[in-house]
Amino acid sequence: MIKTGLGLDVHGFVAGSRITLGGVNIPCKKSISGHSDGDVVIHAVVDALLGAVAAGDIGAHFPSSDPRWKDADSRVFLQRAREIVTEADGRISNVDCTVILQEPAIAPYITEMRRNVAEVLEVETGRVSIKATTTDHLGFTGRGEGIAALAVATVTMVKK
Repeated sequence: MIKTGLGLDVHGFVAGSRITLGGVNIPCKKSISGHSDGDVVIHAVVDALLGAVAAGDIGAHFPSSDPRWKDADSRVFLQRAREIVTEADGRISNVDCTVILQEPAIAPYITEMRRNVAEVLEVETGRVSIKATTTDHLGFTGRGEGIAALAVATVTMVKK
């Protein structure tokens, strides 16, 4: 059986000088507001993986009300999502994430992001797609007020 999950994450920008996407620190005129590191790529992928195996969402597993997750590296969340998929007898087939932001340009960092996500998920880099788009200055992302990411994950269920 093949299952698919969808993830979405959105964060606003605050004063700062860098953002973290896919575990990569990227210079920026702003920072991402969030309880953890605000990594919208990883958060969206986590929700997609959890959704594929009907295991709730990132907030259920890592609530922002829990001080343990304050400023946490989101790769911890991704590792746990991988474990949950495995515990459900699933195998990660593919993840695909689109980052929606006006700036900064993240194309130079995508290869490293893909490698980071693949490493934590213990899959080949070719199973991880990350890309970016703008909204042509429309909406909150276009006005530079925040960032969003959408992700889909495909999980193949294996029988024991």
